Amino acid sequence: MVKPPPGPPPVEIGQLVRAQDRLSFIYLERCTVHRDGNAITATDERGVVHIPAATIGALLLGPGTRVTHQAMLLMAESGSTSVWVGEQGVRYYAHGRTLTNSSRLLEAQAGAVTNQSSRLRVARAMYAMRFAGEDVSGLTMQQLRGREGARVRRIYRAESDRTGVEWARRNYDRQDFESGDAVNQALSAATTCLYGVTHAVIVALGCAPGLGFVHTGHARSFVFDVADLYKAELAIPVAFDIAARAQELDDLPAETRREMRDRLHDGKLLTRCVRDIHRLLLDTDDSPDEVDDGEWDVVHLWDGQGRRVAGGRDYAEDVPW
Repeated sequence: MVKPPPGPPPVEIGQLVRAQDRLSFIYLERCTVHRDGNAITATDERGVVHIPAATIGALLLGPGTRVTHQAMLLMAESGSTSVWVGEQGVRYYAHGRTLTNSSRLLEAQAGAVTNQSSRLRVARAMYAMRFAGEDVSGLTMQQLRGREGARVRRIYRAESDRTGVEWARRNYDRQDFESGDAVNQALSAATTCLYGVTHAVIVALGCAPGLGFVHTGHARSFVFDVADLYKAELAIPVAFDIAARAQELDDLPAETRREMRDRLHDGKLLTRCVRDIHRLLLDTDDSPDEVDDGEWDVVHLWDGQGRRVAGGRDYAEDVPW
C-alpha cells in the first residue's frame, strides 16, 4: 500500500477564488502566522483569527510577524501573494508566487514591451484611461508626461481646497517616515496599500512586475504603471481625508490602511485591475474568464515561427534522422 505524503493535501484549483473576486489585502504585524486546514491563522496575545487563504489577494506581513512553513505552503497553493513590508506598511521587501500557471499574459507583456510601436500603444492606452474624453493617439511620451504632471498638480490643489489641508509638494524620507507632514505620511501609506494590491494582481495573473511600459528600470515598474491608473481616484483623496482628521487619530498609517481597504472594496479595484491588465496587454475586450479558459496548467513546446505544439509526448518518430 502506497503511503500518502505527509501534511494536508494541496488545495484543488476548483476551490480557488478568481483574482478579481478576492479580498484586496490584509495587513498583519506582531503576530504568528500559521495554518489551520485551508485557513491562515494570525495569533497574538488577544487570540486567534482565521482567514480563508483562497480569498486573499495580498497578505502584507509587517514587523514582528513570524510565519510558519505550512502557512507559506498554503499561501503558495492558494495563489495568494505574500508581501513583506516594513514599519507602518510603507516599505516593500519581497513577494510570493503567481496564481496561474499560464504564461499567456506574460508572453503578451514581454512581446509588447520589447517592440517600440506596441509599447507606445500600451503606454498611450494607459494615459488615455486617465484623460477621459481626450484623444492621445498622436501625442509623444514627452507630451503625455507633461500632461500627466499638470493633471496631478491640479488634483493635489483640488484635494487641498476640498479638505482644507495645506499642500506644498510631495515630500517624504524613506529612512524617516515620521519626518513628513500628515498628508505626506498618509500618501505614503495609501500608495503602499495600492502598490501591494496591484502587485498582487499582477503576480497572480502571471505578469512580470518589472516589465513596465511607462516606468522602466525598476523591479516593480509595471506595478507603478498599473497603480497610477487608480492613484488619483483612490490614494490621493484618502490621504487628504485622513490628513484632515490627523489631530484626532492615534495611528495615522493604520487608519489610512483601513480607509484604503474600504475604498478598494467599494471601488471593486480587483475586478477593474484584472480587466484593465487583460485589455492593455491583449488589446481585447473579451472577459478575463473567456481569455483564461482552459489555460490553468497546460505546457506546450515552442515549434518556431510563432507556433507551438503539445508537450508531454515523444516526438522522436516525427523527426527525419
